[in-house]
Amino acid sequence: MQSEWYKNAIIYQVDTAYFCDANNDGTGDLGGVAKHLDYIRGLGATAIWLTPFYLTPFRDDGYDVKDFLQIDPRFGDIADMVMLLEQAEELGLKIIIELILQHTSVEHKWFQEARKDRNSPYRDYYIWADEPPESDEQPMFPGIENSVWSWDDSAQQFYRHMFYRHEPDLNLACPAVIKEIERVIVFWLRLGVSGFRLDAASHMVKQAGKGDAKKGFSLLNHLREFVSLRRPETILLGEVDVPPTKYSDYFGNDDRLHMLLSFALNKHMFLSFARQDARPLAKAVEGIPLPPLRACLANWLRNHDELDLDDLTPSEQQDVIKEFGPAEEMYIYQRGLRRRLAPMFKNNVKKIAMAYAVLFSLPGTPVVRYGDEIGMGENLALSERKAVRTPMQWNASLNAGFSRAEGDKLIAPVIAKGPNRYRQVNVSRSQIEGHSLLHLLSKMARARLGCKEIGSGTYRIIDTKIPAIFAIRYDHDGEALLMISNLKDKRVQVEINGPDMLMLTELLADKEYAKSGMLKAPARFPVNGYGYRWFTITLSTG
Repeated sequence: MQSEWYKNAIIYQVDTAYFCDANNDGTGDLGGVAKHLDYIRGLGATAIWLTPFYLTPFRDDGYDVKDFLQIDPRFGDIADMVMLLEQAEELGLKIIIELILQHTSVEHKWFQEARKDRNSPYRDYYIWADEPPESDEQPMFPGIENSVWSWDDSAQQFYRHMFYRHEPDLNLACPAVIKEIERVIVFWLRLGVSGFRLDAASHMVKQAGKGDAKKGFSLLNHLREFVSLRRPETILLGEVDVPPTKYSDYFGNDDRLHMLLSFALNKHMFLSFARQDARPLAKAVEGIPLPPLRACLANWLRNHDELDLDDLTPSEQQDVIKEFGPAEEMYIYQRGLRRRLAPMFKNNVKKIAMAYAVLFSLPGTPVVRYGDEIGMGENLALSERKAVRTPMQWNASLNAGFSRAEGDKLIAPVIAKGPNRYRQVNVSRSQIEGHSLLHLLSKMARARLGCKEIGSGTYRIIDTKIPAIFAIRYDHDGEALLMISNLKDKRVQVEINGPDMLMLTELLADKEYAKSGMLKAPARFPVNGYGYRWFTITLSTG
């Protein structure tokens, strides 16, 4: 039987370049990640999602790949990667790496050869046109790029780029490109990675179908089969920002993606937080089609990009922006907020912990971004998404313990001013303080790992008739779980009843509510403002 480790996991997202600098050259590296594996495991994480470490000009934080088979010297070498994988395995940590198939850097050998000669075998690796089509998709970065087509003087043609002009789109309908991708996959599988995150998967599928996503899904089938035949436990995690009604296209019949990053739940989660009303999130959860047996969602609060508000109505977007990003400099790409979690919640530890309680109670696997567990902030003086990509704050020493390099050599300045400054917000201080966000989140993560019902069971939203309460129940193999969060800052009394309920036994809470931790059903009990309570349910046998 194939392992389904990903369905009961907690994923910790690490920006390789910003996490820890082991060789003190100013840039985070693989050695720095390896140095802190014990910390990550102690947090409760069971898997690490590494952002790109491939050879790169680093104009897009490594997503502009120059060679998929080389590690950029600034991040280390192949031996560093092997050591990281080995040490992670010893700690029971899986490693998920980025597989960026949608585009390359303009500096990639393939593009450099392609632009020289129309008859080059590499010409078909990319998408060219003598004249751009009259209608095409809008660029991913409006305000930065005006079109998805740019002229190349050497090629004497236009080339397509959904993202930046220095990231030409790969022609995923070209068999030779697929063969190249297979080489890349086999290389990293042999080294021992446990999964691939498919960047921009929805755009990737369209390119494979020459603009028609329906014709491009066969690429996902092929990748799934290719990976499963070689390493059955290896997963494909897709970045797929599409309506939930289309999720099934990406999961297939358990023969495409294993996991899908649910943007729909993320957007409605923040709408609920902004309104202190759980109903938008509850409605979104109920609107998610049930994934196939061997598939699941992946959910997060914040990641390395902007908080994308597309698909919310204008009034809904305004509610989120008013609450979490009222300053113009916080808004980006005409669609989202370039902010970290803690400052969005005004550094209110109780409120942030509540948000994580909601995240951990959602169907699917939670993803925690590095630094959010201690309440790191953003640097809005940096351009675009770089605002949320700053060095990890380990302690109050020079450069926040990230690096001993001179300050002007750091890949990005550490946050040295404001309430989220590194002397105030860091791992060392969080470890000492008994009620820090770090301790609350670690406790929550460990409790969540024991909740097998979430990864394997069925779920349903429980209507408590209190708008601020998000309540969800899971059932699996005669076991049941009830998870409740209060999105408002006012204490409420919650009533829970069910014909099959005998007893509620407290599993986790924001505070000790009752010494016994047991409530007889039907039950009426308090939940603090921004509080949360998780219960196992003793079911009647009749």
